[in-house]
Formats: sequence, structure tokens, C-alpha cells
Amino acid sequence: ILNYDIMARFRRRTCIILLLFILFICSIMMALKTLRPDRAGFGDPFGLGLLPELQQRTVLLDNKQNSLNRIQGDTATRVTNLHGIAVNTMKASMPPVNKLEEELSSPNYNFHIFYYSWFGNPQFDGKYIHWNHPLLPHWDPKIANNYPKGRHNPPDDIGSNFYPELGSYSSKDPSVIEAHMKQMRSASTGVIVLSWYPPGMADENGEPTDDLVPVILDYAHKYNLKVTFHIEPYKDRDDRSMYHNVKYIVDKYGGHPAFYRHKTSTGRFLPMFYVYDSYVTIPEIWANLLTVSGSQTIRNTPYDALFIALLVEERHKHDIHRSGFDGMYTYFATNGFSYGSSHHNWASLKAFCDSNNLMFIPSVGPGYIDTSIRPWNNHNTRNRVNGKYYETAFSAALLVRPEIISITSFNEWHEGTQIEKAIPKRTGQVVYLDYKPHKPNVYLELTQKWSEKYRKEQEQWLM
Repeated sequence: ILNYDIMARFRRRTCIILLLFILFICSIMMALKTLRPDRAGFGDPFGLGLLPELQQRTVLLDNKQNSLNRIQGDTATRVTNLHGIAVNTMKASMPPVNKLEEELSSPNYNFHIFYYSWFGNPQFDGKYIHWNHPLLPHWDPKIANNYPKGRHNPPDDIGSNFYPELGSYSSKDPSVIEAHMKQMRSASTGVIVLSWYPPGMADENGEPTDDLVPVILDYAHKYNLKVTFHIEPYKDRDDRSMYHNVKYIVDKYGGHPAFYRHKTSTGRFLPMFYVYDSYVTIPEIWANLLTVSGSQTIRNTPYDALFIALLVEERHKHDIHRSGFDGMYTYFATNGFSYGSSHHNWASLKAFCDSNNLMFIPSVGPGYIDTSIRPWNNHNTRNRVNGKYYETAFSAALLVRPEIISITSFNEWHEGTQIEKAIPKRTGQVVYLDYKPHKPNVYLELTQKWSEKYRKEQEQWLM
């Protein structure tokens, strides 16, 4: 009888523990479910981890930067004859026996990814560029006084909360460019949206990079990728300068086989230009360039193109329409930061675009953190949640059935939106975030997974 009582109590205790464990798991699943966007209808996202990331900070035993094989020589070719360079580059750049095609996912030309070629290091540039980014002060002096000042000191201390697998690389390093192209192709993206300033111009922390465009085009072609341009807000950007700069890009790079042209609903193949911070220029100026009757019109000329404006506030949609733009994108990888970047507004923005013959290009990102350069901006941090945040954004984008999805970003390390491979690193008092418990290529794999999902969903939309 004693043994029977002991066994009965043991069974009751076991059942209670098991019931509590099941309730605990259910509560976690319900909490994670709140990460999904409203009206999500595409099944469960690809689960990469049930628990929020704990910002695991592991000591890096090996700095992999020096282990990379550096490819010497300059592969850049100058465009002197547009037809000739297209043919010659195609012959020179094709990989042997289509080996790359067998190893990598097919490119999805409806997945556009923002790319930055502004990084430099002493080996290739004589100094560090952008990795030594300054700490930007808050505009309110009282708040600014509470935060550190100065700039970062590479290679161990860089202007990013994450650390790249390739180290503090130079964007001019051919081995880096090729590694980037291979990563983007493995992610099944198809179009590189290259940050661009006119010749001789750059952002306030960088150096001119237009000379690097031919090299990027050549390597992109090798991996069957296309390149379009993300025109930055350079000094004195207006209708006249934009006309000349678009003409420059088309004349110099338009004959390259990697130069992106988008097939329109009318069957035309037109270049596409993303215009960052387009809202700082009034609609009347843009209308001079982008409407048929404008004084500087580019319409119905050899330089006509699709121009995509940045939408931040809701009112910008009306300005974009009046300006003569062909579409809008949202860029920011911070759900809730702006009207445009808030997932729940994408349906109404898509409806507005559909009714006004505009393209709507939502921008998805894996997360956001820029406190390495804006230490006062914690409130805009968006935790990656082991990939769950990224998948939530993709799910929200697919809900509105866009013709194109843009990805912010491949390598904007300052703002922590990169999907490029990152590694754990600890040095001195600096501890970097990483992608653990997953591998450095986890966001490339997630992008490839959603690229395939997009293709399948698109087939259903077109039926």
C-alpha cells in the first residue's frame, strides 16, 4: 500500500509538471505570434529561433580579415564604345561551364538590395573610410552633453554594432567585391541598388566612388546580377543637375550587360533610379524633369527612366504623384519609425499607387541599430529576434503583392540593417552583436527562402 501511494503521488507530480511545461510553451508561442503583422495570411514564417536574441557576445579567437586571399590587379574597364564593352565584358566575365549557375540560387530580379561601396582601409585606400565614422551629436545640446563624442578607431573599433566577417574591408578590394556578389547571389536577390554620388562628390564622411562602378558592374555580370543606382542627395541636386547626371549614367554605363532595365506594363525596358531624400526638393522642381510638359523634361528622350521617390510621411504620396515620379519606396528598416516604414500602412499606400499608376516598393530589413554612431538613438533600435523581425517584414510585404521588394540593406553597417555575414567579436571594452545562435550567413539564407516564397506567391497572383 505504501509503494502504491508513493507511485500515485509520483504520477500526479509528473502530470502537473508536464502540464505546466505545456502551458509555458504555449505562452511563448502566443507571445511570438504577436510579432506577425496584422492580417498575415501566408502561413507560419520560417522559424529560426523561438526565443528573442539575447545579444550573445562571444569572444572572437581569430580575426578573419587577414585570412582572405587578396586578388591583385584592377579589373576596371573604361567604357569607350558602349556596344563593344557590352560584348567584350560578357565574354570575359562569364564563369566557366556555368559552374556558378549550378552552385547558386537563381537571381530574382524583383528583389532589389541596397548596397554601399563607401568603405576603405589603409591597404587599398591609404586610410580608413567610414569604419572610423564619428559619433554624431544630438541636435539638442543638453541631450548631446550626456553622450560620448569623438570617432571610431578601426580595425577593432568600428562604426557599427556588428562586425563583418570580412573585417574592416575596402570596397575597392576585388576579393571583397566578388565575395559580396556571391553572397547577394546566394541570397537569390537580383538587382543591386548602388549608392551613387556624381563624379568628384561623396557623403560628408566618405570619398568619391564613381570610378568603382565599372568594377562592380563587371563582377555583378559574372554572377548574373543587375545594377541600378540609388541617387543620393548630393549638393545642389535639382532638375537640371539630375538631367545631366542621369544622362551621364546612361551614356557611361547603360551599355554594360549588368545595367538594369525594368520591363514596364507597356513593354518598354527602362532604367530605374531610386532617389533618396527626394522630399527635400519641392514637387515643382521635380515636375520640370519628370513630367512631359516640364522645362527640363527627360520624358520621351533617350534618357527616360523609372524614377522612384522616397516616401517618409503620408503627405509625401501626393507630392510624389504631383512631381511626376513613377513610384515610391520606403527604405527604412524600422517598423513604426515613419509612416512609410510602418508595415500596417503598406496596404493603403499600395492602393494609392494602384489608383494613380505608380509602383509601390516596400523596403524590408532584418532590424535596426545605429547607437555606434548615434548613441542617443536607442528608441529606434529594432531587435532582430533571431530572424523573426526580418520574416515579419517579408510577410507584410507579400500581403500587398508588390511588383518589387527592396531590401535594406546588404551592408549599411552603421545602421545595423546589413544581411552581409557578421561574426562574434570582442576587443578591449567593445563587444559586438552577432547572429548567434545561427551562422554568419543566416540572413542570406532567409532572403533566399523568402525569394522563393515570393516567386510562388507571384504565380498565384498572376493566375
